[in-house]
Amino acid sequence: MSVDGWNTVLVLGGIRSGKSEFAESLVADAPTVRYVATSAAGDPTDAEWAARLKAHRDRRPGGWTTEETADDPRRLADVVASARPNETLLVDDLGGWVTVLLDPAHQPADDTATVAELADAVRACPARLVVVSPEVGLSLVPTTPLGRAFTDALGTANRAVADSCDAVVLVVAGQACWLKTPAASSGTGAGAVTAAPTTVPAAAAQAAVPATATPGGARDDRAAALPEVLTPTTAPEPAGVPWAAPTMALPVVATGLVIQPGMELPMPDEYAGPQALERLATLDVPGAGLGVLERVVGFAAATQGTPTPASWDSVRVLLLHGDHAGGAAAGSPPGESARRAAQARAGQGVLARLAAESGASLQVVETPASEAIEDLPALDHEQVEQALRYGWRLAEEAAEAGVRLLVLAACGAGTDAAAAAVLAATAGAEPPAVLGRVVTAGGEIDDAAWMRRCAAVRDALHRTRRSPRDAKDVLAELGGGDIAVATGVLLGATARRLPVLLDGPVGLAAGMVSRDLAGQARHWCLLADHGGHPAVRLAADVLGLDPLLDLRLDLGEGANALTALPLLRSVLSLAAALPARPDQQHAAGADAAAGTDDATSADDTAGDPDAAAFVEPEPTGPGPATTAPTEPAAPTEHAPPAEPTPPAGAAEPTGSEPDPAGRRAD
Repeated sequence: MSVDGWNTVLVLGGIRSGKSEFAESLVADAPTVRYVATSAAGDPTDAEWAARLKAHRDRRPGGWTTEETADDPRRLADVVASARPNETLLVDDLGGWVTVLLDPAHQPADDTATVAELADAVRACPARLVVVSPEVGLSLVPTTPLGRAFTDALGTANRAVADSCDAVVLVVAGQACWLKTPAASSGTGAGAVTAAPTTVPAAAAQAAVPATATPGGARDDRAAALPEVLTPTTAPEPAGVPWAAPTMALPVVATGLVIQPGMELPMPDEYAGPQALERLATLDVPGAGLGVLERVVGFAAATQGTPTPASWDSVRVLLLHGDHAGGAAAGSPPGESARRAAQARAGQGVLARLAAESGASLQVVETPASEAIEDLPALDHEQVEQALRYGWRLAEEAAEAGVRLLVLAACGAGTDAAAAAVLAATAGAEPPAVLGRVVTAGGEIDDAAWMRRCAAVRDALHRTRRSPRDAKDVLAELGGGDIAVATGVLLGATARRLPVLLDGPVGLAAGMVSRDLAGQARHWCLLADHGGHPAVRLAADVLGLDPLLDLRLDLGEGANALTALPLLRSVLSLAAALPARPDQQHAAGADAAAGTDDATSADDTAGDPDAAAFVEPEPTGPGPATTAPTEPAAPTEHAPPAEPTPPAGAAEPTGSEPDPAGRRAD
């Protein structure tokens, strides 16, 4: 079961209820997770407790990091409050935290104030946060003063944290029962208890968001038309478990699929595209045709391998959420990208509304946070490898689900500057020439923020001036998590012959990087609109991607493409459904009816005296047809004096037969 739309969730459950496993499944879509362990190590001679801790550690993926807070229970609130929007935290669990809090070594202490500090930190936490806690309120009342103090303190902590979280779920015997969902918490207050089904489909957010009311009080049913919001099921593979794409033979080592330069990936069908364009010229349209949108038909035909491509009936939007630290994010309001991502998870906002209108599913993907590139590499090389494989698997999952078109979207602070840095490293661009203007929420242009971004990219390029410019090095030093995952998506989609609709600097920067890994990837990409963005213009020119439209939309990366998607679908549907012009149908029928070079339809010669001169006259009267004499007849004044060669297309009239000697009558 899953309920989307939450940013913070409290997972309650009894002993061995499966609460920890369920909490871990909630963050399985995150490429990296910071696991916050609250329990003390305990007695080293307690083998049973040591076995419990070992089981927890062994279950965590290798890409997770662990942070201990048992030495100081007050530190947990600081860890939660200082988390960044791009991070994912899993706190396990509050029972261990309360145990340490009540330890005599930490007394005297104001336990109530410490719990309140934690609740405030959870409420203001910008990161994606999962907190695990035992539910002891249904058990027997302890007989010892310390036991009663523990249950009282834990019950108080659970209530405070539940009030601060977006969602609360109770796990009983491995079954999840949602006590509080994002929709309920936003409208009914802290004490709301919302009944939830035991199973929730992938589009749970559609049911979780209520219809809105119009100013007159009437219910707006359009708000119920929400996109299918997916909860990603992939995560970086556990260490030691190999994974390889099932569509092609690529080198595999112990850590999984190896994505390396020079991979041989498939190309679109080189014949289907031109054949589709030739077919367009025969369609029965009153005007000159589809204009520049003919390229859509040619692209779809080549990627589908047929001259009559079908419209993209199944579309998935991948929204990559990842922030960049430092000067790259200058001018971006703190937490704005996290708000956009949470909005999309709840099926709200521009991207979700456009996805709903297009019938497209929407998948929000958390990507690794990127360091300040002017000071440090954006990612380490291991994170780059994981991000590339993660993006590849996202494309694999889409192909397995029957998706016919991927739309690459992104939201994150500093993405424009990261894309500019990638373009400077791969295409020799000048950062000021490819950095778009910084526009505030009020619509004003912030030149000071733009200059800070330019300075950050300049310093990053200076820092890496002696670094290699290989694809993975560019991603590690300058690109960051979102561009690395996007690159993996392009490569995985190419391997599965899945076309991708690009829109914005992240997708185009990924296209630039993918050239060194597999040059075939750009042939599976389509650019709907450049949006007036200088980085998109330059990258499209280098990649040979001519934008189909020039609408100069600026609705956010991915939203511009979804705006154009209905038009592109209409073009494909029209091209597939329209019949050929009548003259083309007649010509096709004549070609199909032709038998040999000496016999064609009489319609081809009707009214043509020159052609009729070479055709034997039809016999009159009953009886079998007569044959022409063996000697040619004397020429008439209208006939040629010699035996000419019949013109191409001359045919016997209906009822006539060819000359037995193999010649035609003069």
